[in-house]
Amino acid sequence: MRRNSLLVVNGGAPTAVLNATLYGILAEAQGRYEHVLGAHGGTAGALTEDFIELQDLADSVRQALPHTPGTVIGTSRTPLLDDDLDRLVEVCHRHAISGVLFGGGNGTMDTCSRFREAIRRSDQGPISVVGVPKTIDNDLPATDHAPGFGSAARYLAATTAEITADVRSLPIHVCIIEAMGRNAGWLTAASALARRYGGGPDLVYLPERAFDPAAFLDRVQNLWDDQGYAVVVVSEGLALSSGQPVVPPLMSTGRSVYFGEVGAHLSQLIVTELGIKARSEKPGIAGRASMAWQSTIDRQEAELVGRAAVMAIVDGRDGVMMSIQREPGASYATTVQPVDLAHLALSEKTVPAEYISPDSADVTDDYVDWLEPLVGPLPSFATL
Repeated sequence: MRRNSLLVVNGGAPTAVLNATLYGILAEAQGRYEHVLGAHGGTAGALTEDFIELQDLADSVRQALPHTPGTVIGTSRTPLLDDDLDRLVEVCHRHAISGVLFGGGNGTMDTCSRFREAIRRSDQGPISVVGVPKTIDNDLPATDHAPGFGSAARYLAATTAEITADVRSLPIHVCIIEAMGRNAGWLTAASALARRYGGGPDLVYLPERAFDPAAFLDRVQNLWDDQGYAVVVVSEGLALSSGQPVVPPLMSTGRSVYFGEVGAHLSQLIVTELGIKARSEKPGIAGRASMAWQSTIDRQEAELVGRAAVMAIVDGRDGVMMSIQREPGASYATTVQPVDLAHLALSEKTVPAEYISPDSADVTDDYVDWLEPLVGPLPSFATL
């Protein structure tokens, strides 16, 4: 059987540039593969052989991919057990698939590694496996940043600037903005970029530091006494010094834990303990799906990792993830390099100490300097 098919599988949450990665995959696979199949609905679709022939996409659809949020082939959080992976190997052989591209974050890269083990257990022949990074949390190790993060960071920085301008105009309350990122605060920290464009947060709290409610209330009170308002950005994953989450879990399913809203909890705490009007905002999915705030660099790099993933398989690479490496120098430049999947599975890259302020209530200028090229320029607001 001629093995000339490529399979694309997504896992986990979508981003604003995941379809740009698919665009890059299709562009590089053109003329190299007879079939490029998309697993409809991610890992769940791969198991049920629910495939979309992506070579048949109309040109108008292909051209729209980089500017379309989400993922047109779908994704899922379906966990794959060892028996599932063995079955997926059989599926790949049945469809003459010689290479599989897994797009996702930590869990997906773990699936990549385990799928390679399943291939080794099989005696049906080799299948190349390459990971394609994707996460707004930016918690994948061995890569400077992950596609999807830059756009989500741009959205949060711009939204924080807009909210600050509004709250400053009518200084009657404290506004808490809750950002995604349960264990890593890269995205929460991105709100600080807003300060360079006319309006940023007064406080920023990351999950990398234990949250002290008493110190938080003192800082809010001081801000209120000084300026009559405050804008605070917090991670959804804030935890106390005991390790317990600020808001207890509502429920859990497998690896997924569903927590209450930190922003709403802290707003209520301000009202009840300080007697100050407070409200919360939670961009949530809007922050990872916004095309209006899509980062140009993020979109371009998302396409590049897709292209590089295809070429990795064409060049005989296996068991690697395509990483973005920043070049030294004053000007922003990156290269896409393969890194061994064995170093990535289920590990998280958190914000390093040098990017967090000593009082644990803000981030440093060094972090903002690192971030700004990924986000791109924002509108500058007038201030008096």
